[in-house]
Amino acid sequence: MAIDETPSSIFAPWPDRLRHSAIILLAAGLALTVLVALGELPLVAAAAAFALIVAAALVPWRLHDAAASRDDVRTEDPVEAAAVNAIVAGMPDPAVLLDRAGRVIHLNAAASQLAPALRKNELAQFALRSPEIITALREAIATTQPRRATYLDQVPIDRWMELVITPVPVPTRFGGADKCMLMTFHDLTPLRRVEEMRADFVANASHELRTPLAALSGFIDTLQGPARDDPKARERFLGIMQAQARRMARLIDDLLSLSRVELSAHVRPDTLVDLVPIIRQVVDGLEALASERQVEIDVDLPEPPVTIAGDREELLRLFENLIENALKYGASGGRVVVSLTTFAPAKAGGAGEGAPEYRVLVRDFGPGIAPEHLPRLTERFYRVDVGDSRAQGGTGLGLSLVKHILARHRGRLLIESVPKSGATFTACFPQLRPPTTT
Repeated sequence: MAIDETPSSIFAPWPDRLRHSAIILLAAGLALTVLVALGELPLVAAAAAFALIVAAALVPWRLHDAAASRDDVRTEDPVEAAAVNAIVAGMPDPAVLLDRAGRVIHLNAAASQLAPALRKNELAQFALRSPEIITALREAIATTQPRRATYLDQVPIDRWMELVITPVPVPTRFGGADKCMLMTFHDLTPLRRVEEMRADFVANASHELRTPLAALSGFIDTLQGPARDDPKARERFLGIMQAQARRMARLIDDLLSLSRVELSAHVRPDTLVDLVPIIRQVVDGLEALASERQVEIDVDLPEPPVTIAGDREELLRLFENLIENALKYGASGGRVVVSLTTFAPAKAGGAGEGAPEYRVLVRDFGPGIAPEHLPRLTERFYRVDVGDSRAQGGTGLGLSLVKHILARHRGRLLIESVPKSGATFTACFPQLRPPTTT
C-alpha cells in the first residue's frame, strides 16, 4: 500500500516559498496578539510590526518568482525556435542556417540530400569540402557580408551549383542581435546546358551556312575570271551554285520552322485535320524524287478519315521529312512503305504506351542505322554520315523538326533499325477522346 507523504495542512497546495511565508506570518500574528492581550505592546505598534513582517516574508517570494519567469524566457534561444526551423525546412532549394562560428543550426531535407555529411551542431566546412564553398563561407563569417560561389558537384553526377551566403540578423537571448549565415544552393545545370546547346546551335548553324556561301563565292569568282568565256564550265558551275543556293535556302527554312514550332510548343493545336489526305499529298509530291532514286512507295492507308487535333502545315512538313529521308537514305532497298495503323492497348486511358493512338509508319529497306546513333538522331545537326548527308542535301535539322512538331501535337517519335535491314520511323498521335455524356 502506497504511503501518501503529502503534507495534510491547509498550506499543502501552495508553493514551498509561499507556504513557508504563510507559516511565519501565522506565528508572528499569534505572538503579536498575545503581546497586545497582555498589554505588553500597543495595538498600533503591533499592527505596524505585523505589516513589516508581511513585507519581509512576501516581497522576496515575488522577486524570486519574477526572476524565475525571466530565466524561463531566456532559456529559449530565438534562433532555435520552431518558427525558424519551419522557415528553413519550407525553402524549396537546399538551405542551411549557420551560427557565427559556422556550425549548423537548421537544415532542410534538400540540403541533407545534397550533402549527407551535414549534421546539426557541427561545422559545415567539414561536410562541404569544395574549396569554393569553404572560401566563400570563411569570407562571409569574417566580414558578415553576402558571398556567392559557383562550383562543380561531381557526385553522384556532374552538376553546376551556385552557393549564396546571406547574413541574417537574429535576436539573442539577452536582447541583443547577432548575424547567422543562411546558405542556399541553386542548381545551375539546366541553365548551363541551355547555354551550351545555344552555343552549339549557333556554331553549327554558322558552319552549315558558311559552307554553301563559300562555294557560291568561289564559283562567282571563277565565273568572273578564268571561266568567263567557257560555256561548258559556266553551265556546270551555275548548276552547282543553284544546288548550293537551294541547300542554304532549305537550311534557313528549317531553322525558321524549328523556331516557330518551339515558340508555340506550349500551345496544342485545336484544329481537326484528317491525316490520310495529308499523307497522300506528301507522297504525291515526292513521286519525282522516288522516280529519280528508283524507289517504289507502297502506301497502306485506311479509307475512313483519321481525325486528330493538329496543324496541317506542320504535319505536311513532318511527313515530308520522314518520307524524304527514307527515299534518300534507304534508296538502296528499292522500296519504302508508308502505313497508318491504330494502336489500341488492352487498358487505355494512360499516357505513352497505355494510351490509344494513331501510328504513321515510314519504313525503308536500306542499310539501316547502327544502334549507337539511334538516341542522338533527333539532335540538331546530328548526322550519322556527314558526307553522305550533305551529298543528299540534308540540313541535319529534319528529325529535330519532326520531334518538336510531334511534341507540340502531344505525340512521340519511335525509331527502330537493324543494320542492313532498314529502318522504321513511327510518328504517334494521341486519338481524340470521345465527348463525355452527362
